[in-house]
Amino acid sequence: MTLRDVLVRLDVRDLLPGRDDYDLRPRAIGADLLAGLTVGVVALPLALAFGVSSGVGPAAGLVTAVLAGVVAAVFGGSRFQVSGPTGAMAVVLAPVVAAYGLPSVALVTMLGGLIVLAAGLLRLGRVVTFIPWPVVEGFTLGIAAIIFLQQVPAAIGQAATVGGNTLVTAARAVADAAGALDALALDATTLWSLATVALVAALMLVLPRLHAAIPASLVAVVAATVLAEVTRAPVARIGTLPDGLPVPALPGVSTTGLGDLLGAAIAIAALAAIESLLSARVAASMVPGGSVYHPDRELVGQGLASLASGLFGGMPATGAIARTAVNVRSGARTRLAAVVHALVILAVIYLATGPVSRIPLAALAGVLMVTAFRMIGAGTIRAVLRSTRSDAATFVVTAVITVAFDLVEAVQIGLVVAAFFALRRVARASSVHREPLPGVAHEGDEHIALFRLDGAMFFGASDRILTEVTDTSVRENVLVVILRLSQLGMVDATGARALAELVGALEQRGITVLVKGVQPRHRKLMTTVGVLDELRHESHLFLTLDDAVAHARSHARRADEGTDVPQLDGRR
Repeated sequence: MTLRDVLVRLDVRDLLPGRDDYDLRPRAIGADLLAGLTVGVVALPLALAFGVSSGVGPAAGLVTAVLAGVVAAVFGGSRFQVSGPTGAMAVVLAPVVAAYGLPSVALVTMLGGLIVLAAGLLRLGRVVTFIPWPVVEGFTLGIAAIIFLQQVPAAIGQAATVGGNTLVTAARAVADAAGALDALALDATTLWSLATVALVAALMLVLPRLHAAIPASLVAVVAATVLAEVTRAPVARIGTLPDGLPVPALPGVSTTGLGDLLGAAIAIAALAAIESLLSARVAASMVPGGSVYHPDRELVGQGLASLASGLFGGMPATGAIARTAVNVRSGARTRLAAVVHALVILAVIYLATGPVSRIPLAALAGVLMVTAFRMIGAGTIRAVLRSTRSDAATFVVTAVITVAFDLVEAVQIGLVVAAFFALRRVARASSVHREPLPGVAHEGDEHIALFRLDGAMFFGASDRILTEVTDTSVRENVLVVILRLSQLGMVDATGARALAELVGALEQRGITVLVKGVQPRHRKLMTTVGVLDELRHESHLFLTLDDAVAHARSHARRADEGTDVPQLDGRR
């Protein structure tokens, strides 16, 4: 039995590659080849830069761009997604490298890939839609800030503290450079590094305005490298690169190492899933007329991509929004474009490692600094901050925690903050209203209270509603309470239990409770937690308001007359 047969038995046929993934007409193939070449040129300096930034090294960035790029393109769920190393993943991976060393990268990469693959097989692709917009934008802003701050030491020719907080490390590097400037001892390395960053940034900002098709980042890096070579500038270079792909090897696994890295692997998997699915969604929205992507298959593809990358000594991979956008704008038709992009980088590995090894690190720092600025959409930030105070607070909290503490904690805390504000809004929208009895007034109506419950009866609002109904009923000497539940949109176990306690408390005070309009979808829960059992009689459950009011008036009249209220058999 082949692997495909096993997968088919598991009913995952929609997660497998098919002939429909490609358009083999000459015109479509030509468009994909051109788009892939364009993306490959754009991705090359980014792959190098993110490899260096993560602490794994430029070679790992290239390996990831090649292997993950091909595997994710073939097995992923988007026709336009371009995968490889990204800034967010570099930010997550850097502290792992600092804490556990380079040998841990392959293991944590493959563990993360297995988790993402499992998430795809378990059909968890739609989960990303539950992440609120302010959390996503706050996370993006924080990532952009970290990417920029990570490049500060290289940009000013200072050594970075390995494993330290990014903000603190950048501040120390600036302080050291400022001290040297005050002492008029700013060395040539710092001056040349700053000049290189300025040149790269200027070219990346100016060239696209001259012509949109110019690969600005690549031209900028080539220009900075040529200038550094001609002038023999004293700047740090990338250094020796392998002239081919490394031999695949399984990482060593120990019980202790596996336990230590599991938390990091979960964080990497969460980031890979979120970033890849968001990128695929953005790509689908960029295509004229829209496009369809398969979120579960995308997770399967990204999981397999990280497994392949880790096997060859690469780093975790995700869908890259910037490169995917370039792919779409370059006219890509199918997955072939992403495969070609990877082959372009593969050609560089085998044919041009010598020139690439001479690239100044400051040039890559300049590329990432500009990339970080482009990740920040001023219009988007203004829109979030002007939306609501709760969304603005969620956005700011997520961004600050991302920069100051930890990326995964930032998403977790951002979700908690967003959930808190959402629950508070739902709780405020959940209310109880005292309504007048319908029709002509009858004698004794003053002893009947009709309450309509709106919104949601859940743990955030149940106590307030219970208190309000009880206090009003006791204060006004009510004999019969009608609870109108037909307007309740949602009831959870806490809310249902609160209703049971409300009915029981009122009945113990001698107040008859009638319930009207229990929705069929809520009836099972209310029966389970005992709401209906607390009623004095099963006939006190009504489908129509008129029947409930007539029965309440009968109770009130008999109570005023001091006679017993007869119990009825059956339900109305």
